[in-house]
Amino acid sequence: MLRLADLEQRARTLASTSAIVAHVRAGAGTARALLAHATQLRTAGLSVLVNDRADLVPAARALGVHLPSHGIPVAAARGLLGAQSLIGRSTHNPEEARSAAADGADYVFLGPIWDTPSHPGQPGLGLDAIRQAAPARVIAIGGVTPERADACIAAGAWGVAAIRALWLADDPGAAAAAFLLCLAQR
Repeated sequence: MLRLADLEQRARTLASTSAIVAHVRAGAGTARALLAHATQLRTAGLSVLVNDRADLVPAARALGVHLPSHGIPVAAARGLLGAQSLIGRSTHNPEEARSAAADGADYVFLGPIWDTPSHPGQPGLGLDAIRQAAPARVIAIGGVTPERADACIAAGAWGVAAIRALWLADDPGAAAAAFLLCLAQR
């Protein structure tokens, strides 16, 4: 488990790659805690997307908001934030991904692509789900590692998201470099 004391140093390491965006979630925390967390990561040099709380995007100076599958409509978030902010949506199957794209989401998280401890009992969707989600801009999530990122991109993913493979890596900088090398070869 990542200790809070290590968060800022790991964030600075990941920020040095310049291609990492942090999706900031507060779980059961308060809006104040979410804002503080987003600000800490942004101050460390990471670009951030705030989870679920479009109202916090301006205060956090975030790139935009990432909406959960059960969150407010994309159009409502767009009305609050305007065209300059990124708006994403979590999806759990290709149909949801296509629907979110049709609703105006700039990108979708689709997953889990592989089995992952963060979703016990939920089998991975597999790479075909990425192909079937077109024309949505898919960010593949769930069990993604540097070794699997290439397969996601080959299946049509616009990008990949990782939690453990970056934040819990022994060397987050090396893990980020491995992801970026794989993505740059496409």
